[in-house]
Amino acid sequence: MATATVLKPAQFADKLGDVSEEATIPKETLVLIVGLIAGIALMVVGAMDYLGALNVQVRPGEGAGTNPALDFLVLGISAIFGPYGFVMTAKLRRIQKIEERLPDFLRDVSEAGRFGMTLPDAIIVASRGRYGLLTEEIKKMASQLEWGVPVATALRLFEERVPTPLVKRVVSIITRANEAGGNVADVLTMVAHDTREVQLSYQARQISMLTYVTVIYISFYVFLVTIYIMAAVFLPQMVVAGQGISSSSLAGAGAVNLQFSFVPVLFIAFMLAVIVHAVGDGIMAGVLFSGRLSEGLQHATIMLLSGWAIMRFVVPPLS
Repeated sequence: MATATVLKPAQFADKLGDVSEEATIPKETLVLIVGLIAGIALMVVGAMDYLGALNVQVRPGEGAGTNPALDFLVLGISAIFGPYGFVMTAKLRRIQKIEERLPDFLRDVSEAGRFGMTLPDAIIVASRGRYGLLTEEIKKMASQLEWGVPVATALRLFEERVPTPLVKRVVSIITRANEAGGNVADVLTMVAHDTREVQLSYQARQISMLTYVTVIYISFYVFLVTIYIMAAVFLPQMVVAGQGISSSSLAGAGAVNLQFSFVPVLFIAFMLAVIVHAVGDGIMAGVLFSGRLSEGLQHATIMLLSGWAIMRFVVPPLS
């Protein structure tokens, strides 16, 4: 049977000091701060382009004005949303993979407890197994227990490293069951079963929502194709027709007059519509799929950059 090494009070305090690492800025918070600074800087450049104070262009040959301003607006929004969305989504997916193996670990601890081991000894024995990304966190917890850290403290530190509602609930139940005494193994078995059911329910929700996310992407790119057809075929014919009427004898004689001079302004309206749709549809897609805003920011960045690239380099300019 594995036994825990009990530390003296001074050693115990030193070890807890080592376990509680110095507070540092989380990676995702640092990425968000840098993204905000970069995004605001790009938007300022766009505003100065619009006012004519600068002449910085993404698409050469256009000159200062509305189009470069919209370009830097899109790049600024992407700088704010993109890095934070991708980093936060990667972190949450890592936590999700950790949670997927949590029921297996709880079952192993439960089986070890049925052989008469205490909860700390059962965790130390179960830490020898392989649980994917969860293995590293379990080994940290087992090493803390071996150094004499109380099981409640070790579980609390594990909860701080993996701060999700599921882990918090599991740790709370285990801690209270251990403090109350009795057969902790039965409690762990029930918690493992409940955790697996929650994960299966979450996975089923993601599968059902994947259809809606696909529809959102398809509708967004159909919208872009519609803009391309209008800009390449329909609106140029309107310009030609308007020019023909204005140069004919019917102009000013009460006939219908086509205001073709306003047609190029439609490109700006189309671009603004793409920006609004990309941000709104992307955030909605992420929230529907996973219930998290960070994943929505990731989808919004993908749709925004791809829509902007199509509008600026594929759709013919309306001139």
